[in-house]
Amino acid sequence: MRDLKIPEQRHPEKARKPDNAQPKKPSWIRVKAPGGKGYAETARIMRDNKLTTVCEEAGCPNVGECWSQGHATMMIMGEVCTRACTFCNIATGKPPEDLDVFEPGRVADAVAKLGLNHVVITSVDRDDIEDGGAEHFAQTIRAVRHRSPDTTIEILTPDFIRCCPEALEKVVEARPDVFNHNLETVPGLYPEVRPGARYFHSLRLLQRVKELDPSMFTKSGIMVGLGEDRQAVIQVMEDMRAADIDFLTIGQYLQPTPKHHALDRFVTPEEFTSYEKAAYGKGFLMVSATPLTRSSYHAGDDFARLREARNRKLGIA
Repeated sequence: MRDLKIPEQRHPEKARKPDNAQPKKPSWIRVKAPGGKGYAETARIMRDNKLTTVCEEAGCPNVGECWSQGHATMMIMGEVCTRACTFCNIATGKPPEDLDVFEPGRVADAVAKLGLNHVVITSVDRDDIEDGGAEHFAQTIRAVRHRSPDTTIEILTPDFIRCCPEALEKVVEARPDVFNHNLETVPGLYPEVRPGARYFHSLRLLQRVKELDPSMFTKSGIMVGLGEDRQAVIQVMEDMRAADIDFLTIGQYLQPTPKHHALDRFVTPEEFTSYEKAAYGKGFLMVSATPLTRSSYHAGDDFARLREARNRKLGIA
């Protein structure tokens, strides 16, 4: 039985890799240790509902802030991912269990107990399942919508690269408010950072969402500090806009362990501001580009601004 708290068992494919140094974090990337009443209550609801969160599994630096406000990103379909991206701290390997048919209901129950106005639901990759977990995503969206009809729903999905086109259609037909799929990095770094994925497949996935439902907001993000240069980031922005993506997130890559992809550098806050300005110039409705930006960080507030931005563009008061 694997103990996912032990790094060697959490990432068996990385165990024999040489260590990469983990540089000291600069002042702008440091955060307070999690704690407090709100944090404890969110943790209790997650445990009572037997739910996994990407906040914990991916080692998000914002977990203290978000959980203290009752905001948690649900991670469905287990805690073991069938991919082995070199940047990610989620456990890898063959998932030990089938999908839990009661999980959508437990997610919906947690959303109701937390009183969320906006919820983000993500998942591990499940390449061992024929539809990649698409129907499970759809059931979870429907369960939340039934229990909390006023809650807006944002999903962060896998790439469904080994699935038939109908898999994506199932998810879009469930009508989440925001469809997010992260490109993660620039195309030149895919072989070493995201070896199980394909850049243009992920881009096409997001473009296809817009073709299936032009009213649905699409969102994607990348990390910087992996070894990319500015021109490559600008090219990703242009590719995203060609796919009609509405919302771009850019955040600092933080190396989870010495066995993960080496951190190339800490990108300065001034550079993030420059990226934000460039992205708005490309026509994105919404941009979040800061060292601590993550896909679901301040997602509820950002969704409200995203909707307002579209209304302004359409001339709706």
